[in-house]
Amino acid sequence: MSGFLYLVATPIGNLEDITFRAIKVLQSVDIIAAEDTRHTGKLLKYYQISTPTISYHQHNHQSRVQELLTKLEDGLSIALVTDAGTPAISDPGYHLVSACIKHQINIIPIPGAIAAINGLIASGLSSDRFCFEGFLPQKKKEKDNLLKDLQGEKRTIIFYEAPHRLLKTLKDFSQYFGDNRRITLARELTKLHEDFWRGTIKDAIAFYQNQNPKGEFTIIVEGNQHQEIVELSPTQIKEEIEQLMAKGMTKSEACQELAKYSNLSRREIYKLSV
Repeated sequence: MSGFLYLVATPIGNLEDITFRAIKVLQSVDIIAAEDTRHTGKLLKYYQISTPTISYHQHNHQSRVQELLTKLEDGLSIALVTDAGTPAISDPGYHLVSACIKHQINIIPIPGAIAAINGLIASGLSSDRFCFEGFLPQKKKEKDNLLKDLQGEKRTIIFYEAPHRLLKTLKDFSQYFGDNRRITLARELTKLHEDFWRGTIKDAIAFYQNQNPKGEFTIIVEGNQHQEIVELSPTQIKEEIEQLMAKGMTKSEACQELAKYSNLSRREIYKLSV
């Protein structure tokens, strides 16, 4: 009989955020496959767990999957962990899970901490329906296409972001979601300097232009609360902008307002209006 693959959630900061069941599994399995064995080693030392570890991360998962499959088919049990939180969420764990399913190896999830959910429940934004996007694509075209697709998303949207990219990401949100969309930035969740910033996208940009972002961010963005996104022709766009400007808006404000309802971004609408 083959062994079991355990998907073990580990703390996202505070080392005490781990279940009794997770500790027992980490003690009892034959091997722990960890994203960073040195990082996981700190957790294992804290709980006096001596189980051998092996690395499994985005740079070696293609070669490691077969090696781990062989061990599982030989009857060994393996616990898969990530550096922080639940494995297979924004990490290559799903490759191993998919391979185990194909080879009929039993998979047992051990629940625990996840930054996305911690950030959501404390955001003050709707948690009835939400979607998780994780980290945005690094290539501009892919990122722009994704944000454009999300313009009409009515559910609360959850993102992850690194501090050095935060301000650029907020400016991208402003372009595609509008300045007044509500947003919560959860920083360093469960750690000593845990912090929540709540407000609009416009205010978030103003705040972080004068504040050096530090720590990992979980970003929760309010869903689109306006009418359905519609496709507008260049002629319709010009007419709509003229009507909004007649009400006292500047051209920039009119483009921003129209982007809430259109399938185009504020930048695209402005170009068409010139």
